[in-house]
Amino acid sequence: MKLLLLCLGLILVCAQQKENSDVALRNFDIPKISGEWYSILLASNAKEKIGENGSMRVFVNIIRVLDNSSLYAEYQTKVNGECTEFSLVFDETEEDGVYSVNYDGYNVFRISEFGSSDVIFLQQVNLNEDRPFQLLELYAREPDVSPELKKEFVKTAQKEGIFKKNVIDLTKTDRCFQLRGNGVGQASS
Repeated sequence: MKLLLLCLGLILVCAQQKENSDVALRNFDIPKISGEWYSILLASNAKEKIGENGSMRVFVNIIRVLDNSSLYAEYQTKVNGECTEFSLVFDETEEDGVYSVNYDGYNVFRISEFGSSDVIFLQQVNLNEDRPFQLLELYAREPDVSPELKKEFVKTAQKEGIFKKNVIDLTKTDRCFQLRGNGVGQASS
């Protein structure tokens, strides 16, 4: 059964729907990923995972490419209303741009460029014991992106079977910037 779920996850992550989109999804040049990023939008067919106190409601800070081609990422999240930090290492799979990590289950995800190299799109499948779910994330080099780019993300999420009501704009929430130490302003929640 786990093998079947893993295959399903890989199929979902590897299948990219490029047609009828104004924003081209292209393979991201992974060596260029190192640096500071901001979480902009989240979408999931399991909204409870990205809602307040959801395990997947995390805010990216830094991503680095390691010597073994794995990715190291630092995140912030809120636990009982308090911002906390944690880090993860994502292992490269045999397919370019596809990584895996154990976090609230086994996750397989693809990193794509979303319009420009300053915005990336993560298409992720989580295979936990409760039920598999899909998660889409939009990261940018700046704290926000244009409304047009946000609309394209919502369209892409809908093409992936995620309802518009299951898309969360993180730019309107407290993203724990105080832990980043860069003085960027933020909305509070």
